Amino acid sequence: MIVTSRNKEFASELLAGLNLEYRVLSSTGNPGLFPLMKELLVRDYRLYKLVKQERPDVLASIGGTFIAHVGFITRTTSLVFYDTEIANLQNMITYPFCSKLFVPDCYAGRVPERKTTRYKGYHELSYLRPEVFTPLKDTAIENGLDPVRKNYFIRLVAWAANHDVGYRGIKTESLHELINRLSASGNVIISSEKPLPMEFARYLYKGNISEVHHVLACCDLYIGESATMASESAALGIPAIYIADSFRGYVDDIGKRYGLIKSVNKFTTDSVMTIIDEMTCRDKNYWKEKRSQLLDECINVSDFVVDCILKN
Repeated sequence: MIVTSRNKEFASELLAGLNLEYRVLSSTGNPGLFPLMKELLVRDYRLYKLVKQERPDVLASIGGTFIAHVGFITRTTSLVFYDTEIANLQNMITYPFCSKLFVPDCYAGRVPERKTTRYKGYHELSYLRPEVFTPLKDTAIENGLDPVRKNYFIRLVAWAANHDVGYRGIKTESLHELINRLSASGNVIISSEKPLPMEFARYLYKGNISEVHHVLACCDLYIGESATMASESAALGIPAIYIADSFRGYVDDIGKRYGLIKSVNKFTTDSVMTIIDEMTCRDKNYWKEKRSQLLDECINVSDFVVDCILKN
């Protein structure tokens, strides 16, 4: 098995922590379309050289633009797993070239039907189902969880991905007001892709990045701009508030089916605080039952992915 990656935030640190050998093919640049296109060309070329050298039987990836292009050129089977409908440009230059596409059954975007397989589940279940991940409260405490007070996990993104072009996150003054109100009743933990003003430094997550899901799983609530982390929270049975003016089919589906995610398109502190009060006033057993329902109704996604790769 050969693992390739981008030099993006904690990717290399996480791979090293898993004791996996990996090769960095490119680095994320500044936000915007031109830097993304430049990285695309660099990574396509470097992956092409690697595939010609190693001659793998199958290429598999989330998103999959690079493997779709290289697989098409080298006639290597490429399996793309994806769940983000609003990545219009990425999907337009990926789906026509991949061998097979795998999407959740709630995926609302256009797909090439003849080579698309839908599955009952969500991407985050591939690594957060009870069969593959067990939260440890002691580990969470070691990494910043307050064992006595309520804990709120806030995730901020850099808005530098291809599907983030044109979107902006929570304004600094709004974030300041939200943190002030939350910190009055609990412990606030912030994970951020982008640099933040010094006034927020004491809230930043300082634990081991590979153990962040232990912390998230023991929190009372997730609030953030990351759809992935909102879905991770739901997979762990933690209620989540997703704050962004962009659509995600899986976030919408989890919210409608299980109530584990509330989406906020236009941020105001008062409206978000109202949702926070509604979600945190419920007994934790309520959210455990919602998670059990989610798990019962979804497949084992990690087994599904492995089967897809082995059969091709």
